[in-house]
Amino acid sequence: MGRILKRSNVRKTVNYIKKNGISHAYYAARERIEEEKKDNYIYRRPTEETLRAQWKETADYPYLFSIVVPAYETKEEYLREMIDSVRGQSYRKWELIIADAGSSDSVARVVQEIMKETGDARMKYRRLTENKGISGNTNAGIDLAAGDYIALLDHDDFITPDALYYMARKIHESAKHHMTPALIYSDEDKYDQTAQRYVSPHRKQEFNLDLILSNNYICHFMAVEAGLMKRLKLRGEYDGAQDYDLVLQVVDSLYRQAAAEKRHDPGLWQEAIAHIPHILYHWRCHADSTAENTASKTYAYEAGKAALTAFCEKQGWNVAVEHSLHLGFYDISYLPDILTVRKDVGIVGGRILDRHRRICAGAYGDHGECLFEGLHKEYSGGAAHKAVLKQDCAAVDIRCMQLRTELQPVFTQITGLPYQEKRIRVKTKHGLQDVRIADVSGLNCDEAGYRKLSLELGQAAAKLKYRVLWNPALTISGDR
Repeated sequence: MGRILKRSNVRKTVNYIKKNGISHAYYAARERIEEEKKDNYIYRRPTEETLRAQWKETADYPYLFSIVVPAYETKEEYLREMIDSVRGQSYRKWELIIADAGSSDSVARVVQEIMKETGDARMKYRRLTENKGISGNTNAGIDLAAGDYIALLDHDDFITPDALYYMARKIHESAKHHMTPALIYSDEDKYDQTAQRYVSPHRKQEFNLDLILSNNYICHFMAVEAGLMKRLKLRGEYDGAQDYDLVLQVVDSLYRQAAAEKRHDPGLWQEAIAHIPHILYHWRCHADSTAENTASKTYAYEAGKAALTAFCEKQGWNVAVEHSLHLGFYDISYLPDILTVRKDVGIVGGRILDRHRRICAGAYGDHGECLFEGLHKEYSGGAAHKAVLKQDCAAVDIRCMQLRTELQPVFTQITGLPYQEKRIRVKTKHGLQDVRIADVSGLNCDEAGYRKLSLELGQAAAKLKYRVLWNPALTISGDR
């Protein structure tokens, strides 16, 4: 790894010890070392032949993308690379809007020079009369946008040459099913400026409501339907986490639309918020960037917490939002409990550990795979920390499960047992806590049998339009 990233790891470790203690820091460092040993990521730029084929495929698509860039004293090298990445798109129906809040003429000079050299009328430049902060400056660019979708690009980052192609294709595919995505997002990686290599690929998943309520995993590259974006805009009180607040605003808007139309199917969210499983965004690592030094913008994490708290209050949820062990990641405590507060959640489940303190059961995917099987209990699951975050899943293990009252007859139908509960004591960051879970002592199953029943319960909950939520803080030890 490059010198900057190594120095960054030392700084992160020191900050982590101060915040979370030596024990947590030890396991975090050990996991990071193991992850780095497995890192063999290489970003491969699409060939010119592929890009030409993409252009021909999408030449008749009508969608115009407005890419808004708030600029502030941007380093010339970064500015030119950002502009080149947009001008090099295989999908050619775009406009680049640069809202410049700097006090010097450095950005204007570069932009005007490029516009004069290329004659590219798709570039728009606005010199702002005052610096209104990241949200206000971005909103000035949004006001100029004429596109069907508005995408956000940081002034020192850059996108892959097929970024807009994949976005346009996703919109086209949705249109075939008479759908218009409200928000589209892609995978991303980081560009180590010192080593001049791409690192840390973030492979994301389809939209997951409870995961976005734990962390802004959507982040970059993101585009929002123009009418919705212009109605919502970015809110200055959440500067530093303005993108996260925007996502939460979109989610809130969809919540209210679904309620008005009396649609409560969690599956509908995947149509409204669409994921593109390709890396389309390069987040540059340099000394002043959040990508390089997460502690450089601590205020952003406070802003994220405030945005999430505001979202929960708007839903009428009685909760407390707290920072997790990891910067930029949050934990929602439901008061008195989640099944009372959240009417959309039908089942809550935790993780089961084997005798080696590794996950052996818990959250399951659509095909019955244990999502974090074999992971040490103190590990977080990599840079995205998904193994320690609340999230929706296909099923949770029946041996560590809480059910809402409406699903208890379903439990009896599937297991043949009368629904009963037992009390267990679990360790939380607030101390020991008594929790009631389903009593399955009457079952005589092997591991495959437990997993089969767990999946059947998850499928039954989904059929009744309930979410299945995995809460890794709910942990019990198994006998394997």
